Amino acid sequence: MAGPMGRMMAGGGPDSRSMDFKGSGKRLVSLFKPERFTLYTLLLCVVVSVGLSVVGPKILGRATDLVFAGIIGKRLPAGATKEQVLRSMRARGEGRIADMLRGTDFTPGKGIDFTAVGHVLLLALAVFAAAGLLMAVATRLVNRTVNRTMYRMRESVQAKLSRLPLSYFDQRQRGEVLSRATNDIDNIGQTLQQSMGQLINSVLTIIGVLVMMFWVSWILALVALVTVPLSFLVATRVGKRSQPHFVQQWRSTGTLNAHIEEMYTGHTLVKVFGRRQESAEQFAEQNDALYEAAFKAQFNSGVMQPLMMFISNINYVLVAVVGGLRVASGSLSIGDVQAFVQYSRQFSMPLTQVASMANLVQSGVASAERVFELLDAEEQEADPVPGERPAELRGRVELEHVSFRYDPEKPLIEDLSLTVEPGRTVAIVGPTGAGKTTLVNLLMRFYDATGGRILLDGVDVRRMSRADLRSGIGMVLQDTWLFGGTIAENIAYGASRDVTRGEIEEAARAAHADRFVRTLPDGYDTVIDDEGMGVSAGEKQLITIARAFLSDPTILVLDEATSSVDTRTEVLIQKAMAKLAHGRTSFVIAHRLSTIRDADTILVMENGAIVEQGAHSELLAAGGAYARLYEAQFAQAVAEVD
Repeated sequence: MAGPMGRMMAGGGPDSRSMDFKGSGKRLVSLFKPERFTLYTLLLCVVVSVGLSVVGPKILGRATDLVFAGIIGKRLPAGATKEQVLRSMRARGEGRIADMLRGTDFTPGKGIDFTAVGHVLLLALAVFAAAGLLMAVATRLVNRTVNRTMYRMRESVQAKLSRLPLSYFDQRQRGEVLSRATNDIDNIGQTLQQSMGQLINSVLTIIGVLVMMFWVSWILALVALVTVPLSFLVATRVGKRSQPHFVQQWRSTGTLNAHIEEMYTGHTLVKVFGRRQESAEQFAEQNDALYEAAFKAQFNSGVMQPLMMFISNINYVLVAVVGGLRVASGSLSIGDVQAFVQYSRQFSMPLTQVASMANLVQSGVASAERVFELLDAEEQEADPVPGERPAELRGRVELEHVSFRYDPEKPLIEDLSLTVEPGRTVAIVGPTGAGKTTLVNLLMRFYDATGGRILLDGVDVRRMSRADLRSGIGMVLQDTWLFGGTIAENIAYGASRDVTRGEIEEAARAAHADRFVRTLPDGYDTVIDDEGMGVSAGEKQLITIARAFLSDPTILVLDEATSSVDTRTEVLIQKAMAKLAHGRTSFVIAHRLSTIRDADTILVMENGAIVEQGAHSELLAAGGAYARLYEAQFAQAVAEVD
């Protein structure tokens, strides 16, 4: 808790690099390559659907022309031709009316042809129904494509997390990493679900409508295009203004989630040390930062839609005025103008939709960049292929001139050499920060040595796969880890094969956990959560020790494994550990020196170097660093008794 709390109190958070919108967007699109055949089908459905939707207004315009021609024809005397009627109107000084009717295909004396109108309307209905059906199919394909892509992205993130070195997680807040793997991926999925199909449909609609507009009247089409540069200018300006706020919104979300996660997991310490008010104030500060970023992002991107609607209305007015003049001159029929007004709306609507989706797209790409940063993080060194394995795993460990440093400028372990024979128990003691746990981390390859090498039964651990190396090592840490499930499942987690209930109970008895487990309501079937609610800290430690018993390792690593149990249980565990350690190489990290008296070899570490080594009695007689540590603990124990 100390590390995360320290970072939390310092207000640490992710960096504030600017976003590469174009690069991240292209990379997000490239994730759909495995779905290209589905996308081709999707594109075909959308193209046909948009084509039918674009033809629809032209068909309805034909119906309008039939109705208008019937109304005009019924009012004119039968027996004359259209040309005769128009000449008669011009002769009477009604030239403007004659020009307007010139574009109408009417028959004098004949009313509305309802049969023809019905056929046209049925055709329009069929066209729009087919367009709607195809769009429904396209929507389903979008959902399928996006869900599959998000499935693969989650797999990639999970695989990446398993390949990241321990240093990556040591340098970042856990909640911030979790936010990238959950919130950001969910946001990408929602963005794609809501915008992908609509974006394709809008772009194709713009193209299709533009073609139809030039077909109906190239003059009106040019009038409609007058507002496009203005729309593009508004979209780009607003987009550039709002994008940084979307980036900050999701960074603030990650920081806030990290704070909440830390405060929840450490709520007991927060209350004990009276940090509730400070925690609440920091939450309020980060919540305000998220509110400000989210408000600015949504406000700036939200301005785009009303601006685009305003431009759309300007376009509508221009088309209506010029179209009316064209009808008055007889260059266009009323049906064509009606169709063109619909086309102008169809043309403006997708532009507005694309603009209104800008906030979604910007938010999604901002999340995508955060996920890509995780996927691009430097990985641990890859395992050799094929990896070497000892001919026989006996547990002989050799450290040859090993050096290591977390910070390149601050050496921790320098030129450390050590040989541990199979079956020997090595205790590692020393003050905090001496490098005890680091030594074990190097053995487990949680970190790789920066110099020298570590051998396991004569094989350099760097030449072994991590799975082979760790399969022969059992580890019990000071910080217990349990997952949501039964106690039996938590103990069985240490086995590399299916185990019986009898083997689980035998391991629990060896770790002296059987007694307390049987007092629980459901015994070994008692369900606990990942916080181990319902069992004490010492009992959680016993469960993890039973897990180590069940793994039957060749090498046993105990990092303050008995720090959370009472003195009586500790004595019992020490006896059980002696039995477990028989024939196995054991590394025991301990602060209480009374627990490692029987170790074959005791290593005393200071500042990353072994300053003393030997048996308990030998080191006491030497009167060196170990003797000083032992006397200090003995004096402390006497003071506590007094």
